[in-house]
Amino acid sequence: MTPLVAAAVLLAAVTHASWNAIAHHITDKLVGFTLIAGGGTLIGLAMAPFAPFPAAAAWPYLALSAVLHVAYMALLMRSFRLGDFGQAYPIARGSAPLVVTVLAAVFAGEVPGGWQAAGVAVCSAGLTGLALWGIRGTGKRPDWAAIGAALATGVAIASYTVVDGLGVRASGSSLGYIAWLMILEGLAVPAYAAWRWRGGLSAQLRPFAAVGLLGAALSVAAYGLVLWAQTRADLAPISALRESSIIVGAGIGAVFFKERFGWPRIVAAGVMVAGIGLMLHAG
Repeated sequence: MTPLVAAAVLLAAVTHASWNAIAHHITDKLVGFTLIAGGGTLIGLAMAPFAPFPAAAAWPYLALSAVLHVAYMALLMRSFRLGDFGQAYPIARGSAPLVVTVLAAVFAGEVPGGWQAAGVAVCSAGLTGLALWGIRGTGKRPDWAAIGAALATGVAIASYTVVDGLGVRASGSSLGYIAWLMILEGLAVPAYAAWRWRGGLSAQLRPFAAVGLLGAALSVAAYGLVLWAQTRADLAPISALRESSIIVGAGIGAVFFKERFGWPRIVAAGVMVAGIGLMLHAG
């Protein structure tokens, strides 16, 4: 992994945490995800005429990825309804890199070397610790329904990460792939919202339209950077590095949602930095 690729993934981490915070901020999660998903489709439609059309070999991956992304959004909405942002987001993101490592080895033939495997493991340990250890001393019992939903979200993240890593490499154009992925994946949630509200869709969306569309732009930028990086480095270290967004998310949770930060998250941040150093050493 070159410094340029690492910088792109770190920028993606910041933008990713930001759009997730926007989604969490909007009280009605269906409203938030309708705006973000629908806005992503509009951005994809605007991009598609100016981007190379994905190669035929990429379309099975695009179709499967769209299904996985819809499942991911449904699970993430449930996670945000059940748990704090500072807990649900780290569990969902922190559980993904280890699963990606296994899936990438099986389906992409990317068996990590010693330093790379150590970096992914250290990052995952820090991220998981951030999520689970952070509830200690809060006086709350673990919400196992929320934790289960967040873990299921992590499996969905790992699945679409590997599918998209293979798909974007087959597409011939990371820009064309992200444009069509946004078009395909963004239709399901707005369609469900339109059916649910039956004529009242615009009234539901209007109060949050500006912030929701900002979240859509951040979402497209975040994943576009990751897809570009996946054409230039192995999937597992990119997944682990991208999840440094958890540190950003923890800070957002503390500053904007008044959620507890504390020493566990500071320690986890230091572990995360050590893991990043190991991966860059491997590169």
